[in-house]
Amino acid sequence: MADTNSATSRRGAGILTRLIVVVSVLVVAAGAVWVVRAAVVPKSSDVAAEIPALEVQAAQVEPNSVVPAQVDTAVIAPQPQAGQSGTDPLRAWAERLAGPTGVPARALMAYGNAELVVRSTTPKCGLSWATLAGIGRIESNHGQYGGATLGDDGLPSIPIIGVPLDGSPGVKAIADTDRGQFDGDTAVDRAVGPMQFIPSTWRRWASDANLDGRGDPQQIDDAALAAGRYLCANGRDLGTAAGWWQGVFSYNNSVPYGQKVFGLADGYARTAAARG
Repeated sequence: MADTNSATSRRGAGILTRLIVVVSVLVVAAGAVWVVRAAVVPKSSDVAAEIPALEVQAAQVEPNSVVPAQVDTAVIAPQPQAGQSGTDPLRAWAERLAGPTGVPARALMAYGNAELVVRSTTPKCGLSWATLAGIGRIESNHGQYGGATLGDDGLPSIPIIGVPLDGSPGVKAIADTDRGQFDGDTAVDRAVGPMQFIPSTWRRWASDANLDGRGDPQQIDDAALAAGRYLCANGRDLGTAAGWWQGVFSYNNSVPYGQKVFGLADGYARTAAARG
């Protein structure tokens, strides 16, 4: 944020100098276009929260007391659909719910597909697309953080990179684990992509949901499936109150965070149920 209409040329020169320094630092440190905004990140475990969380109200619900509303997703599609083109049941479902839920259709496709995949591989987990949508809203506003738009290929128009996890107030300290491969930072780690994975966590849970032969944390199909698998780890049953809250707290160990995900997931599921 630069000042405008400076009163003196000296002040203008100072601003220009600072801008040059900032641009130089970004070019040297990133080698690419990043989205890095100053933010206070809530305490997290493996995945860092982002600014969109501040826009969401926490639901007034006690942890471990109840799960969000559930909706039968058997009507979405008979099998995972990511990687297919044209009109399919998953796309039609996502386009129908995009307006009522306020979630971009392309993001809904990713969340729905992730549930379908996990339902086929880990049926006892009880993963819901609505829970993934709640997390996606908080972490990156469904791939739209920092002014990004979500393309039909599932990639944000600008790579989504979180704040440096350098131990600053409210931020966990995590030394670099990927040599900047995913986050462009060789000093410390940063959460990446629409679901905000720490690079080391992404390595463990990397998924190829769009069937292009590689797992990309910036690609929302891949990221949503990885998040679903992560939530279902250790035999969790997200259909139970204890399992659901445990899963969400593994994503971010914060009661307000869990309450926000709950409120969003519950609202998305109820809206979908009302739309039939």
